[in-house]
Amino acid sequence: MMAARAEIESLLRARKLDVTLTSAAGDAERIAPTGSPAVDAALGGGLRRGHLSEVIGPRSSGRSAVFVRMAAAAAARGEVVALIDTHDRFDPVVAQAAGLDLSRLLWVREAGAADRALKAMNLVLHAGGFGLVALDLADVTGPALRQFPHTTWLRIARALEGTVTVAILLAAEHVARSPGGVTLALDRSPARVADEWAGATARDRRLRGLALRPRAIAAR
Repeated sequence: MMAARAEIESLLRARKLDVTLTSAAGDAERIAPTGSPAVDAALGGGLRRGHLSEVIGPRSSGRSAVFVRMAAAAAARGEVVALIDTHDRFDPVVAQAAGLDLSRLLWVREAGAADRALKAMNLVLHAGGFGLVALDLADVTGPALRQFPHTTWLRIARALEGTVTVAILLAAEHVARSPGGVTLALDRSPARVADEWAGATARDRRLRGLALRPRAIAAR
């Protein structure tokens, strides 16, 4: 029985169909922790490798902070990270201060051209070897996103199959995910913002950070 199973698994790997294999060890290896204990707990350990996920939320909800945590965690594991920065919003100084090893980051800067950013993501995914690939679409308008062919995200999901790469979209609202991906929604709670201010008096009050409220609203 074990010999037969080994032979079947070997054939599946030879035909690059091994993403259908399931085992406790294999499942654990295909999970990438995000660097946030609360998020990892909600996701059952982290994001699934070989799938497209997304981090969505309004401005100042913490999308960039979540990406930096994911990138820092990936870099700490010895992985290489790629960011396709559509509107050149990434701040490397802040990211480095948050623990991201910039020597393990490929930063692709685009001047607001969503179509060029998408092409860059495809090139990075097909090059392979990345633990985390992120495409920042947060400032891309809805009409521009809707100009992408409906097969766009299917092709990206297909390119990810069987790889060790976690791919994420950073956006203001839902864009796309693969069947095994997750939509991680970030909300702002006005009641909790006060807890993120520092300073004893009104004159020296300063913003210490934003309260993140992640919700896994669609995971399989």
